[in-house]
Amino acid sequence: MNPPGNRRFSLAARLVLLALFAVAMAYLEAAAVLYIRKILGWVPVPRDLTAADMQRMPSWLILSEQCREAGTIVMLVTLALLAGATWRERLGAFLYAFAVWDVFYYVWLYVLLRWPPSLTARDCLFLIPQPWLAPVWFPLLASVTMLMISLLLFGVGKSKKHETPLSARQVG
Repeated sequence: MNPPGNRRFSLAARLVLLALFAVAMAYLEAAAVLYIRKILGWVPVPRDLTAADMQRMPSWLILSEQCREAGTIVMLVTLALLAGATWRERLGAFLYAFAVWDVFYYVWLYVLLRWPPSLTARDCLFLIPQPWLAPVWFPLLASVTMLMISLLLFGVGKSKKHETPLSARQVG
């Protein structure tokens, strides 16, 4: 069953709307991280987050963050289900929104905290099912890859099938 009205907008308009949602959601995520880092006394932010830093987080905060991360994925899946007419478009919408969200999450962190100081700074990417620590360039590279895959799934740049020049209607 296709969601009603998902063809009301052109592909370009849907991509812009997906991006607007993702950029706004990225700001909310970055603001939440600002509050968490303030609670933990990590402002000013250390250059790198380490496994030892993650182990010092109270269990109630880890659980709260894991639930917030799960909520983020639910929002992205819901958005993708509404934005696409086919499973291919839905997967494309999910990857596109996830990628834009992730890139702008780091943009907003930099605006709010002046962090990360470089693309080699280590961050905690996710807490589900356990902390994933990696340099900031890694999720950015993954996001670029997801953007390219999403555009392929949407068929961006694919040429339309052309009719034969001398079809039966033209001849007769």
